[in-house]
Amino acid sequence: MPRLLGVDIPNNKRTEFALRYIYGIGPTRSKQIVTELKLEDAHRSQDLTEEEINKISEIIIRNQWMTEGDLRRDIASNLKRLQAIQCYRGYRHRRGLPVRGQRTSTNARTRKGGRKTVGVVSKK
Repeated sequence: MPRLLGVDIPNNKRTEFALRYIYGIGPTRSKQIVTELKLEDAHRSQDLTEEEINKISEIIIRNQWMTEGDLRRDIASNLKRLQAIQCYRGYRHRRGLPVRGQRTSTNARTRKGGRKTVGVVSKK
């Protein structure tokens, strides 16, 4: 199992798809890396040599792509900043409500969590 930027990427997947397991590298960037290394489409991540692994990390560093811990820290600090200045978006993040204008009277269950039943309790 190759280890890249502190992340174990799966063995049995094609390299293009295995690179997506690194936080901050999606379909476009993984395809860019594979084409820059001139790897075959069918190339598996278990077949990566140490030299190729070093080249992949070198490409990520050279392009100054934020990945893993740095990216997570940056996103968390952005959310904390929004909450600290008490803007509308920060307020919505703090309350766990949809941030981008979605309706909340119905739906929004992903963000709000499960339904909380409010009603009459029958006497025993």
